[in-house]
Amino acid sequence: MSVEDPRALRDAFGAFATGVTVVTTNDPAGRPIGFTANSFTSVSLDPPLLLVCIAKTSRNYATMTGAERFAVNILSETQKDVSNTFARPVEDRFAAVDWRKGPNGCPIFSQVAAWFECSMQDLIEAGDHVIMVGRVTAFENSGLNGLGYARGGYFTPRLAGKAVSAAVEGEIRLGAVLERQGSVFLLGEETLSLPSCTGEGGDPATTLATHLEQLTGLSITIGFLYSVYEDKTDGRQHIVYHALASDGAPREGRFLTPDDLAGAKFSNSATGDIVNRFVLESSIGNFGMYFGDETGGTVHPIAKKDAHS
Repeated sequence: MSVEDPRALRDAFGAFATGVTVVTTNDPAGRPIGFTANSFTSVSLDPPLLLVCIAKTSRNYATMTGAERFAVNILSETQKDVSNTFARPVEDRFAAVDWRKGPNGCPIFSQVAAWFECSMQDLIEAGDHVIMVGRVTAFENSGLNGLGYARGGYFTPRLAGKAVSAAVEGEIRLGAVLERQGSVFLLGEETLSLPSCTGEGGDPATTLATHLEQLTGLSITIGFLYSVYEDKTDGRQHIVYHALASDGAPREGRFLTPDDLAGAKFSNSATGDIVNRFVLESSIGNFGMYFGDETGGTVHPIAKKDAHS
């Protein structure tokens, strides 16, 4: 990939899983402002420093970089809606969240995993962004799990871990909704099936990625957990991940567009439900993780939205 291709470079940066924060301060008139950011990290314990990056094109750039103080709210895994609200050009973002003023006046959200209130320590030019280094003056850790973000999508570590743990009893079958530019990889001619393999211990994502690369001859990136279910017809526990494939013709199978899949016949009803749900969710840009059995269960939203820095 060329480093001059910003989309490809951003996708590569997105391979690094992060948390999601909302950075807040007050404008000169005392009104609260904030923006979603995943470009956050701790820097030092002595003195207590952290950093967050803000794009020079951000509508909040002048106010944020001119503020004497700011706060970083680390969102918990139930706060995807808060992240989306502060990533969009909504006029009154704070009307949609429960918040209060911190010890030094910065907006602090309720139910976050942790929050830090900071004085501005330094501003560092960094290309099309500026690094805001803050000195922590107050903080609180709630003990809640943080919201995860990778490959352009949210994930909830606790929920995913709970689902996988629930599937360890009995024989495990690993599968993938393997996509490339909206097309889904399937095996078979008249009757279609998802690629899958037996889970035999170890990390299921690594096992699945190895199988998919051997099957297709393509580079594979395993994404978020998409479906965990017990199939009572075969007595197996099924764990299905979303995955991305590189360009090129696969050794076996083929990529089918949503139009190609209209009226398609699948190897079983569970596969049909997974593929049809994925096609629908892809069209609206919001995904969910299914947890149940082959006949019914619950879909937990994992909206695929861009977190902005």
